[in-house]
Amino acid sequence: MAFSRASLLPLLCLCGAALAAPAGDARGPQIDRDQPIQLEAGPSDFDYKNNRLVFHAVKISQGGLAIEADEGVATGLDFKSSQWQFTGHVRIAVPDGALQADEARIAFVDNLIGSADITGSPASFEHKHDASIARGRATHINYTPATGTLRLVDSAWLSDGNNEISGQTLVYNLREQRVLANPDEQGSDRIRITINPRKGEPKAEPKVDPKTDPRPAPKAPP
Repeated sequence: MAFSRASLLPLLCLCGAALAAPAGDARGPQIDRDQPIQLEAGPSDFDYKNNRLVFHAVKISQGGLAIEADEGVATGLDFKSSQWQFTGHVRIAVPDGALQADEARIAFVDNLIGSADITGSPASFEHKHDASIARGRATHINYTPATGTLRLVDSAWLSDGNNEISGQTLVYNLREQRVLANPDEQGSDRIRITINPRKGEPKAEPKVDPKTDPRPAPKAPP
């Protein structure tokens, strides 16, 4: 079930519910296979015999995507098929958002991100859409490019810029700007919704019937 932005959080049910906003072209963190990949690092250790490369103060960038961390350990420099583990102040930046974490395990397939498992205390992300920014955090975040989704697990929290929703598991679709709350319906897990009053909206003046208005009528000018 989908809801408009006006009914975003108030109409959510307690399990397996969804909130939605107008769909946008949000692809999330992804590498463009047609652009060259740049890698910068500090001290590095290339152990080709054991197929293990260690980079300190590493940064991988391509177009609008950048991945930075205190350390990156890879199975190879071939982004057509390699496994990377980033640790320490991990940041994945994209034109429409960013993810931050303590650790990220990323699989590259055919010069694209095949999957990313991100953990932190907590791990967090932000995603710009329309005139607002969606923000979320959890102990564990799994990014799946094929579906364009971020799965937030354990102490998951998400805000659309005004209202907030929290639960054990939240699944955020970057393309559709849609959220599934506790989709697995595990045990007695429940979601919590905080509806904040909107700021800057003028209060409507109450309508008064002049026949019953107890206030004296204004005097006519002399």
